[in-house]
Amino acid sequence: MERVQTFNPFVQHDSHSRGSLITYRILALLSLLLTVSVSTTLTIKAPPNGTTIWAQNEAYPTPFSLNLQVVSVYWILLFALQFGYIYILLVFNTEYVNRAANVGSHFIVHNLLQVAFLILWVYGHFWYGEAVLVLNYMNLKTLYFRHLKTPRYVHIPVVTGPMAWTFVAILSNGAAMVNAQSYAARICANVAIWSILLYGLFFLLAFKDYAMGLELSALSLALAVHQLKIHVVALQWVFAFIIMGLLLLVTLVFATPPMFGKELVFLNAEDDTDSEDREREPLLG
Repeated sequence: MERVQTFNPFVQHDSHSRGSLITYRILALLSLLLTVSVSTTLTIKAPPNGTTIWAQNEAYPTPFSLNLQVVSVYWILLFALQFGYIYILLVFNTEYVNRAANVGSHFIVHNLLQVAFLILWVYGHFWYGEAVLVLNYMNLKTLYFRHLKTPRYVHIPVVTGPMAWTFVAILSNGAAMVNAQSYAARICANVAIWSILLYGLFFLLAFKDYAMGLELSALSLALAVHQLKIHVVALQWVFAFIIMGLLLLVTLVFATPPMFGKELVFLNAEDDTDSEDREREPLLG
């Protein structure tokens, strides 16, 4: 069993061999470059017999269609933070590198699954795309709860940023998958949209994870802006703005204490005084 744990790339290790670090560095960098390349290419140019990412979004105007500009800013910032993660993985000292390498396998898997989803999306294979999104969500959820003590420079770009996006993408792609444009589908969407608020509040209240709250607020804004554009006389954009506001408000409750000298920090691996409750909180005041 110990040998299995030793060679399992998805468990947390106190240290990594030189060979494993080189492998993580190469694969993490290549997988991120692949994701950026495919995302940029499919945004600008349609593949043969396919369409661009956002042309597909316009072709299936569902209650969970998202705004191009807001989502683009979200991903540009997320990619920038992820390159920061790669930089740490490549050049920082052993302590930082080990923490970054512990989540490397999940990060690589996320990038590959994200690329697979984008390709399926532009070709209109929504059912297969939904399966890929669910698989990626399980990967990221496992990462979140397996590595609760990840430091901020890992937690935001590798864990919460991709996880928040994947959760919302499941709703958006799922709506396209069932062609949710009927009146009944819109009523169901008016109920389903509140899952974003419940999901965000869970991480805010249970883990004080203001990063997740802020990211879901941004994605709720993307949903609200686009729904206002395509259906002015509807409740979906109203609900989306309300959800964004509530998540942002609760997020500020947890994010503003540092302004008054009470720093909210991610639990560090060296903390030896964690109680059972603190084990569950990646962000703690």
